Amino acid sequence: MGVNMIKLGEVQTLEVLKTTDFGVYLCERGQSSGSSILLPKNQVPQGMQGGDEIEVFVYKDSEDRPIATTTIPELTLGKTAVLKVKEVTTIGAFLDWGLAKDLLLPFKEQTERVQTGKNVLVALYIDKSDRLCATMKVYDYLECNSPYKKDDRVNGIVYEIIDSFGAFVAVDNRYCALVPTKELHRILKVGEVIEARVIQVKSDGKLDLSIREKAHIQMDTDSELIYNKLQEASGFLPFHDKTDSEVIKAEFNLSKNAFKRAVGRLLKEGKITLSDEGINEVR
Repeated sequence: MGVNMIKLGEVQTLEVLKTTDFGVYLCERGQSSGSSILLPKNQVPQGMQGGDEIEVFVYKDSEDRPIATTTIPELTLGKTAVLKVKEVTTIGAFLDWGLAKDLLLPFKEQTERVQTGKNVLVALYIDKSDRLCATMKVYDYLECNSPYKKDDRVNGIVYEIIDSFGAFVAVDNRYCALVPTKELHRILKVGEVIEARVIQVKSDGKLDLSIREKAHIQMDTDSELIYNKLQEASGFLPFHDKTDSEVIKAEFNLSKNAFKRAVGRLLKEGKITLSDEGINEVR
């Protein structure tokens, strides 16, 4: 598979070089002396003959021979797509990408162990043995030219979590984004689809996201959360200004500041009173 030849993992238009009983051999357009590849008989359109052109995808069959197909899979070389895990074996996972032969996702290319039936975001690459494989390490395959700007709402899939950075997200399965650690107010998992707000478009085009609303909208949600807990607890919660921030985080999944803002709002609305012991509901 050299330069200017039939390209593994890509959709391309090839020319019929010759027809046989078991299919047609295709070559590059106008390159009858170059390499050729088989398009099996069951894929050949009726009445096809030498010199005709056809769009195909090139991959390798179970014997590791390059082969053409008129079925265009959900993923092509260097691109990303969300695929379903068909089975997990001793060498890795096999993904359904729309072709008869499933796509291998080797263990070393998994950012987290995958499970049968789950969806994963992957990119397609050619491995050292010249075979097509999938990788969950998609950072380098994502685009940095998204149409989004600050405060836009976006959807994306979490593909890797690195504690020192945050949760890496592919917005629309293709654009490079990150929920920085300081914005992670709840635990995200690899494979989770999230809705988020763009808080910054960096100079290189990568997006920083937040899964929290803007402060005033979030405050409503936070106040409601605290008020609901207060009602569930018969009108008293033993939390106050001196309560350790870790305890507040564990109980409400809020930062101490967000907690104070929300409590302040409930106080202002006359729904609660505060004492040294904690928060009381006004009945």
